[in-house]
Amino acid sequence: MARALGAVTTRDAGLPLEDVAGWGRHPVGRARVDRSGALGLPPDGEPVIARGLGRAYGDAAMPAAPGGLVVESTRADRILGFDGDTGRLHCEAGLSLADILKVFLPRGWFPPVTPGTKFVTVGACVACDVHGKNHHRDGSFGGFVDRLVVVTADGRRVPCGPIQERELFLATVGGMGLTGLIVEVTLRLRRVESPWIVLETVGVEGLEAMLAGLTRSAHDWPYTVGWIDCLARGRAVGRGILMRGRHATPMEAAGRRPPRGLPLTVPVDAPEWLLNPRFMRWFNYLYYRLHGGALKRRVVFHDRFFYPLDAVGQWNRLYGRRGFLQYQCVLPRAAGAAPLTAILDRLGAAGAASFLAVIKDCGPASDAYLSFPMEGTTLALDLAYRGAATLALIHALNAVVIAHGGRVYLAKDAVTRAEDFARMMPRLAEWRAVRDRWDPGHRFRSAQSVRLLGDRA
Repeated sequence: MARALGAVTTRDAGLPLEDVAGWGRHPVGRARVDRSGALGLPPDGEPVIARGLGRAYGDAAMPAAPGGLVVESTRADRILGFDGDTGRLHCEAGLSLADILKVFLPRGWFPPVTPGTKFVTVGACVACDVHGKNHHRDGSFGGFVDRLVVVTADGRRVPCGPIQERELFLATVGGMGLTGLIVEVTLRLRRVESPWIVLETVGVEGLEAMLAGLTRSAHDWPYTVGWIDCLARGRAVGRGILMRGRHATPMEAAGRRPPRGLPLTVPVDAPEWLLNPRFMRWFNYLYYRLHGGALKRRVVFHDRFFYPLDAVGQWNRLYGRRGFLQYQCVLPRAAGAAPLTAILDRLGAAGAASFLAVIKDCGPASDAYLSFPMEGTTLALDLAYRGAATLALIHALNAVVIAHGGRVYLAKDAVTRAEDFARMMPRLAEWRAVRDRWDPGHRFRSAQSVRLLGDRA
């Protein structure tokens, strides 16, 4: 039963306007950002959207209209309870995975699902229903959430979960903050024996070999992922490096000390010529030659396996002042390699420069209405923003995805058109019905929801 506690007033009076953007630094908008630490809503019914640490790539955490209100959750980061026998953690939504690792990994607990950065809040993990290298085995983040507390449009604090207020729960997991303000999360951490990972890497010569390697590895390895040279052409399309890992045992980790890496940061915006297609083709080719090849096994610290880019502060500046778009799609297993080949061929022909192209296996879809993963293969890549040409490329990639029954990831989307999104999401109407029931005026809205759902700006 929902508890009517009245609206919680945020300290939004006189908030200055400031630039806000996703991690890709495109697009950029203007907003008033409330950082009070008391997660709640203003009493006047003003539209609002939540924001965590700003690691979503697109416009999901940007206000629906310039100057709109954004509620940042990062100061609401208290641990409210923990069961050391089961790993059940009760926390505020602004707690980050980095803090969870700092507190609980020395005690033998690890996030059950983690994206490619630890600098993300638990609330954002729920709102995006994030997935990781273990989706083929464990599914997405929402599958480990036992309970949420959501502040709905009328100011009530509503507990929900897999059984209690189930429809609200399934609309909130993966719902991009559009059903209410997530203020508390109860989730189950995973017991691990050490902070180290046993890692195997092997070079693969093409896409078919990569897909086959991911499939074989899934039976024995909880974490699998591949890096792809997305600019390779011809028979080399899809060549890359297959990586698979598991948590190391105490014996395998014995005597090892965490590495003390030098603090690195990108101090300035890189020049655009750095990402020209010729340079990137050579970079990708050399990376494949240096890190591919025969099977190698080693033990690495967990940060190196899960969060390699977190070691470089402000790495997003490598894409220059105009920023970049990250594109991630998932295609059903039944579609086979053909649509992935078509996407990689388009990227290669366009010379779309990317330091990073990641391919993973996904297991069955969750029950959450807008959750991204489905059983099949997901491909994520970075595209330097070059105006209309980049937008046209993404629309062309979306056409391939739609034709084969796939979808794009909202946490990384800033471009997809409303009509294309509707064709990708078979349960969109169900989600809309639940959202309308809890927020008929669509008080929770964002630049993304204006673009994709027709919300008022």
